[in-house]
Amino acid sequence: MKTKSRYFSNGELPLWAGSVLMITISFFAFRCEDYFKLIASLIGVSSLIFIAKGNPVGQALTIVFSLLYGVIFFSFAYYGEMLTYLGMTTPMAVFALITWLKNPYQGNKAEVTVNKLTYAEYGFMIILAIAVTAVFYFILRYFHTANLIPSTISVTTSFLAAYLTLRRSPLYALCYAANDLVLIVLWVLASMEDYTYVSVVVCFIAFFMNDVYAFTNWKRMEKR
Repeated sequence: MKTKSRYFSNGELPLWAGSVLMITISFFAFRCEDYFKLIASLIGVSSLIFIAKGNPVGQALTIVFSLLYGVIFFSFAYYGEMLTYLGMTTPMAVFALITWLKNPYQGNKAEVTVNKLTYAEYGFMIILAIAVTAVFYFILRYFHTANLIPSTISVTTSFLAAYLTLRRSPLYALCYAANDLVLIVLWVLASMEDYTYVSVVVCFIAFFMNDVYAFTNWKRMEKR
């Protein structure tokens, strides 16, 4: 524990602890009974603090988190989010884990080497994102997905974030932060029908805070 406390900075530990408290308190405050959601949320927010430091452990936790949340999204008929997590986020997290382990910073397996993308690759990424968005839009419409447009936008931001994570770019965090905002909107709409989903809104607010921090830390890593 002493080693871990030295690993995280004075700001990172309060960020993680505060996020855990926000999620846990809101879970019990709104009388949620699905502890599956609580476990998934705590795993998810814990993964973010490791990813913010470029640690592959974060990707391993993301795999578990995305599998759990795929089940949760299915329960509320958010098929877009379910397909995004199970069909895109999970496999890309697996590939990211492999890539991060293969690219340690100066031999330190607890930190990945930050990569800088070319303009050509950004162009390729945008074309892929447009194609993925178009395909998922028709898939989601076929399944009569709740809140179709926000769900489709979430697919786009999720793909960009997952791609940039795989390619080890600091911009991944900004895309995930944008995705968090979309998910906050989706779960606010869900909470209008079932107030217990407010705890999920709080969860993604915590995710947003962590992703904003992750971007600043990755920029420091890049500069170093």
